[in-house]
Amino acid sequence: MNNARACAAALQRWREASLRDEVGSSPVEFVLVGSLLTVLTLAVLQLGLVVYVRNVVHDAAVEGAYRAALADTTLADGAERTREIVTRTVGAAYAEDISVREGDEFGTPSISVTVRTPLPLAGLLGVPHTMEVTAHAPAESFDR
Repeated sequence: MNNARACAAALQRWREASLRDEVGSSPVEFVLVGSLLTVLTLAVLQLGLVVYVRNVVHDAAVEGAYRAALADTTLADGAERTREIVTRTVGAAYAEDISVREGDEFGTPSISVTVRTPLPLAGLLGVPHTMEVTAHAPAESFDR
């Protein structure tokens, strides 16, 4: 019986000591877990913004390629249409480097619009000319 009391007393002392060691650890755990979750949430939001900007710029390039491919328009019309859409949706900084050229895709005359934009790293701030999007459209003509 003495042995059982000694074990119980030792166990009680161990529990009290371990509780004293953990006093004040909750705020530290909250800060660590909270900051990790905040960083993770911001990273997911930034990834969503990058995907949004890429899709907007690609859609603008497609629209510009189709505009430039019309039989009664010029390549400059396609570049202007692309610039207008990108500027209106994500800003003028994303519409600075737009090139339009005529070429041959799969043996068919076509128009290519290439847009080089910043890759947004923190909000809309990013490294210039790191994301490139190209769109193609078949060229129309009055010859048919």
